[in-house]
Amino acid sequence: MDDDLEEMRALRAARLEREKKASMSQSVSKQNDSSTSNTKPRDDPPEMDMAQVMGFSGFGKKAAKTFDFNKMFEQTRRTAQEMSKKKSSRDSDDDEDDDQINRQQPSSSTKKSNKNTSDDDDDDDDDMIGPPLPPGFSKPSTSKKSSANVDSEDDDDDEDNDEEDEDDLPPEKKIPATHEIVLNHGHKSVSAVALDPSGSRLVTGGYDFDVRFWDFAAMDASLNSFRSFQPFESHQIRSLQYSITGDSILMAAAKPQVKVVDRDGFEVMETVRGDQYIVDMSNTKGHVSMVNGACWNPKVKEEFITCAGDSTVRVWNLNKPWKQLQVIKFKGQGGKRTNPMCCAFSRDAKLIAAACQDGSLQLWDVKRPLVRPTYHQKTAHGVGTDTSCISFSYDNQIFVTRGGDDTLKSWDIRNFKRPVNVATGLDNFYPVSDCCFSPDDKLVVAGLSVRKEQQGRLVFFERETFRRVTELECGESSVVRCLWHPKLNQIIIGCGNGQAKVFYDPNKSHRGAKLCVVKKRRKKVEPDIVKNEHIIAPVMSRRSRFRKDEPKQMMAYKQQQKDRQDPVKSRKPEPPIKQGQGGRIAAGGSTLSRYVAKTIALTKKVDPNIDARQAILRHAKDAEENPLWVAPAYKHTQPTPIFHESDEEEEEEEGPSWAKRAKVDSSK
Repeated sequence: MDDDLEEMRALRAARLEREKKASMSQSVSKQNDSSTSNTKPRDDPPEMDMAQVMGFSGFGKKAAKTFDFNKMFEQTRRTAQEMSKKKSSRDSDDDEDDDQINRQQPSSSTKKSNKNTSDDDDDDDDDMIGPPLPPGFSKPSTSKKSSANVDSEDDDDDEDNDEEDEDDLPPEKKIPATHEIVLNHGHKSVSAVALDPSGSRLVTGGYDFDVRFWDFAAMDASLNSFRSFQPFESHQIRSLQYSITGDSILMAAAKPQVKVVDRDGFEVMETVRGDQYIVDMSNTKGHVSMVNGACWNPKVKEEFITCAGDSTVRVWNLNKPWKQLQVIKFKGQGGKRTNPMCCAFSRDAKLIAAACQDGSLQLWDVKRPLVRPTYHQKTAHGVGTDTSCISFSYDNQIFVTRGGDDTLKSWDIRNFKRPVNVATGLDNFYPVSDCCFSPDDKLVVAGLSVRKEQQGRLVFFERETFRRVTELECGESSVVRCLWHPKLNQIIIGCGNGQAKVFYDPNKSHRGAKLCVVKKRRKKVEPDIVKNEHIIAPVMSRRSRFRKDEPKQMMAYKQQQKDRQDPVKSRKPEPPIKQGQGGRIAAGGSTLSRYVAKTIALTKKVDPNIDARQAILRHAKDAEENPLWVAPAYKHTQPTPIFHESDEEEEEEEGPSWAKRAKVDSSK
């Protein structure tokens, strides 16, 4: 053992000496090169030597710095060659040392085994407990690991096989529609449906002005919403959409303003209303007519767009509700204004698409000035019809439009002159009818509008050929809205009879409706009421059987009923007058003055037999002795009153004053 260690140390020392010699030769060669390249005449001043040592060319002297590229290139080439030679010599030395060590290892191992055999035998006899292991025994840990590896490999193979089997299934077998639940929203059409990105909460809005919140995790089999309110009072809900983070909801109604609320329905912001007397719509701060649709930006969580009947699409920011960021004005043929009926962002948020009432389809590039549309199709749908929906595919290559002319068309931006596929015969009675793509992007779904007592249907088309794959019956009502959530793999529709239905498959769907269906209905909690019942037992005596003992609670209840009948204790108000006009005032007189006079006369009764003159003169003596009003006012200016005295005789001769005026007028 000691001999082996000495040999290994000698080999390492030899290798270190070789490395030192190589490094010294390299440094010597570098010094020679530097001395040859930096040769200077002996008569250089000491200032130049100092400048070289300090690293600059002179003290205060301005000299142009020159570079010899040929010399620099030659020096780098030499250093590279030396480094490569050094590396190759190191590798060869290491290989030789490893070979020598490996040759000597077997001998050392044999020596070790020969020296320690006797010792091991003695130690094994002392350390071994119990009988020896059988010759064919294998450790259980290795077997468990191997079995676990085999099982995991089998599971992976099974999952891969299942995925392959699902891919091989026909399209109609992939639709999760084996089960359904019905959510009662109201009595009018459900015009808006939205699911958050996680699929835990559903929001529905309708023509009854209500917005309802549904929580799948907290709901039981009774399927009741946990919140309902009217955000726009008496305006129909047109659009609902969750943001990309799921923390806010964009709400649009038949009103010039839109709202953003949080997950629980509390208002976050409301856009401003524009000035309807301004002609140029780009100079107003908001919409001036009814909003037709709204959509979040799929990349920027604080940005959204709205389209309205004022021929504009406006871009908003959640933190700036007092004014829009940008305005897009729409014009049809002949430069006339046309109203956009729906709007949408592309999946990559690079395009804004809008379908107008004149049948045109316009797409705007966000990076360019929003003055003219980047793509314009004038005859996309019928003139004067309401195109209700624009939906982009998940791969962002094509998009589909649901027209008011009972058609469904798919478009490709690379060839925008004509639609790729067209499906006809799809009745559309609502200006908010929907269409969407399946999560695997292979199917297109659209709902049908029907008359009363007819079966509404969901129609599934192949994306590439628009071949009708299958139809799903949805009850005796129109299908207004449809949504296929990619995470839950469940289809949610809004019907014309006020119901929202959720279709799912227990084997293919995840969470969502599956959470609330399995829960039992909660029992109604009855109020705690103490019932005083008279119990008759057969063992009781005749006297005690018919004896009625009223407890204190019953006595208090009876006393309360008596007090209720007493108008004074219960403070009963005066009943209204059912006959006549003017209420209680009319009973006392037709006017307020007569009513007041009568009430005063009733309160202060005067004897009618007393003469009025005598009643007044009885206060004359008291007025002379204690004057209050007139006498004190003239006490200083007229202590003795002077009254006008007229001669009665003159009056008798001349007659009254009106006769005098008549004489004067006649004489004139």
